[in-house]
Amino acid sequence: MRRSDFVLALFVSLLIGGSVLASDEPAPSKPIKQASAKEEASASGTPSFISASAKEEAKAASKALRGGRESKAEKAERLKEEQAAAELAEKVAEKMALIRKERAARPVVRTYAPPIRRPDSPDFKPKTATSAIKPANSSVTDEAHMAAVHWSYEGEAGPESWGKLSPANAKCDLGERQSPIDIRDGIRVDLDPLSFDYKASQFSVIDNGHTIQVNMGAGNYINVSGRSYGLVQFHFHKPSEERINGRGSEMVLHLVHRDGSGKLAVVALLVERGKANALIQSVWNNLPLEKNESVNALSNMDLSQLIPKGRDYYTYMGSLTTPPCTEGVLWLVMKENIEMSPEQIFIFSRLYPMNARPIQKQAGRLIKESN
Repeated sequence: MRRSDFVLALFVSLLIGGSVLASDEPAPSKPIKQASAKEEASASGTPSFISASAKEEAKAASKALRGGRESKAEKAERLKEEQAAAELAEKVAEKMALIRKERAARPVVRTYAPPIRRPDSPDFKPKTATSAIKPANSSVTDEAHMAAVHWSYEGEAGPESWGKLSPANAKCDLGERQSPIDIRDGIRVDLDPLSFDYKASQFSVIDNGHTIQVNMGAGNYINVSGRSYGLVQFHFHKPSEERINGRGSEMVLHLVHRDGSGKLAVVALLVERGKANALIQSVWNNLPLEKNESVNALSNMDLSQLIPKGRDYYTYMGSLTTPPCTEGVLWLVMKENIEMSPEQIFIFSRLYPMNARPIQKQAGRLIKESN
């Protein structure tokens, strides 16, 4: 073999070996076996692809060349080629050592694939999209929530907001026959007599969070224009909700009645300061200690003692003065006031200093009053 051919073969072999080691592709895994002499040589820094026989052949060729006759030019060429080969081998060895160092310092990255959960696995949970689904009855739920909002006589839940607290209260904003009103410019006519058929009855007292309410036993009626209404309950407002020609009163009692068809009629008794009222005192004597707890009185109440002797009245069509502000209510406002002592008025004002709805528009309603 010529010296130049040998050097060229050695150079190509070293380049191929370096490119193999520089590759990022991991070598296929094989069973672990005892290291051979070639592998031990590789581990010591000598490329495995330079076999021992190749080395011996190179030495023999070099010795044969040295043993023969060679000219000075040939010797110089030989020495030059041997020096170049040695320098090339040293550079390749340094490059291979650097590659091994970089590969040893490089972190091993392993891709992770989550385990597949089969439907028959005990921890299998199918994904659902319930968060994006709105219940079909959501509007019903919203209305129930809004209806539960507590209304008040002041603040964010005050009278100006009643109609917005619940769709059921829409009449509070949109109604055309709302109460209370300032009663004025009524037509004086001979109104049908207002007949009270009250008798001593059992009663209970409750503080419902808006007023003091007295629930009456059955058997109490009023008769007006040939129609009979049964008394259900009465309650208090301070100051009076109704005004007469712009003038209000200390308080007012509303006696709520209902006929057989469900129509309502409310008798309003305006209160002025005066002497103590025995019937009102029986209500105060049975005030509950807690809100929304009812106290059943041990004695009976005869509301006929509360009605003024004069039976003249004003009448007009209006609404309830509290949510849901239902319209179609017949209002009967007595012209003669009843009296309560300052102490009795003060007792109520300690509980409810103000629980009156503001005056509503008359909206062209017809008001009649007794001659």
